[in-house]
Amino acid sequence: MSKTVAFFGLGHMGGPMAANLVKAGFKVKGFDPVAALQDIATSRGIGKASSPVEAVAGADYVLSMLPNGEDVEALYIDREKLLDHIADTTLVIDCSTVAASSSRRLITEAQLRGLNAIEAPVSGGVAGAAAGTLSFMCGGDAANVERAREVLQHMGSNVFHAGPAGAGQTAKMCNNMLLAIHMIGTAEALQLGVDNGLDPKVLSEIMLKSSGANWSLEKYNPYPGVMESVPASNNYEGGFMVKLMCKDLGLAQQAATASRSYTPLGSLARNLYGLHSLAGNEELDFSSIQKLIGK
Repeated sequence: MSKTVAFFGLGHMGGPMAANLVKAGFKVKGFDPVAALQDIATSRGIGKASSPVEAVAGADYVLSMLPNGEDVEALYIDREKLLDHIADTTLVIDCSTVAASSSRRLITEAQLRGLNAIEAPVSGGVAGAAAGTLSFMCGGDAANVERAREVLQHMGSNVFHAGPAGAGQTAKMCNNMLLAIHMIGTAEALQLGVDNGLDPKVLSEIMLKSSGANWSLEKYNPYPGVMESVPASNNYEGGFMVKLMCKDLGLAQQAATASRSYTPLGSLARNLYGLHSLAGNEELDFSSIQKLIGK
């Protein structure tokens, strides 16, 4: 008998993730307050729940992919109080990128009710969500992470156990800060080359075989026309929005302040993305930082 998954958050990331679970044979019941997203999910074979409580009825797993920690805490604890309606045999897996404190609160509140929960923020972007090649950075009890592999393996190619509650979010925070830094550096290098007469495609090929090679250059080139099927070649639409990168860089700076860590490049990246967002680009993909650097 196929197992049932309740899925909350059916946007750019959650929608494709839930669809991959349907393809793997799971019965998926989805809920999203945005009607258009719910309709798209239904067309992908995802069942429609009329409320969060209805979605979790009979679920073996509850997954969520929400924009921020306030939404996560509102869904499970403060507003919908969903933890009070989930069976003790169900595993809760929150894939949202939020502050480590939000994940710790969710896992602790679940434990107080006799429930099991883990955090599992992801890396890989919209393309990875669609292809089922995400990396999951899990925090929580090791046995629960192992149990979660039954569903996570159908949405990603890597499942890491980073440590106890909060560790997954910390790993994701560090990863996204580095991603922002090397995306900005990649955009700078490409613009410098173009300004001095180089073809950005040729320069990209050279750097990919040299010491400047990095993920942004290889998988997500920010210069328009260099790489097909990335946001840069689609007017920077789709993908991981600037406003979400700003959120993640803000989380990194909060953590740095709390731990008395010094992240000068992370701080600069946050300021540059903040300026880019304020210039009216918050809905564009984060590779659009090329526009800030370009002429």
